[in-house]
Amino acid sequence: MRLSELEKHALKHAALECFGSGTRLRLFGSRAQDSRKGGDIDLLIESTLADPADIAKAHTRFLSQIYTRLGEQKVDVLIDYPGRRSYPPIFRVAKDEGIVL
Repeated sequence: MRLSELEKHALKHAALECFGSGTRLRLFGSRAQDSRKGGDIDLLIESTLADPADIAKAHTRFLSQIYTRLGEQKVDVLIDYPGRRSYPPIFRVAKDEGIVL
């Protein structure tokens, strides 16, 4: 995994603070593998929030906290939530290959 302890802590803390205590955070993509290159941080947030407005607010707050703590960098976020009807293939990749932080 190519994240520093500071980055892992900041990501976990922001996810729990913004999405709530039942949240699970997974790192996937190139940063999840030591042998690969690439700079963006790909995340899957598995939230217990169900209201779309609450999810949108939490997402905005999450990114704001990450940029404040880690500086502006490329962060791609997928959000899974109860009642989601559509699962593009990238969700399966994120769940199967992702590392829980």
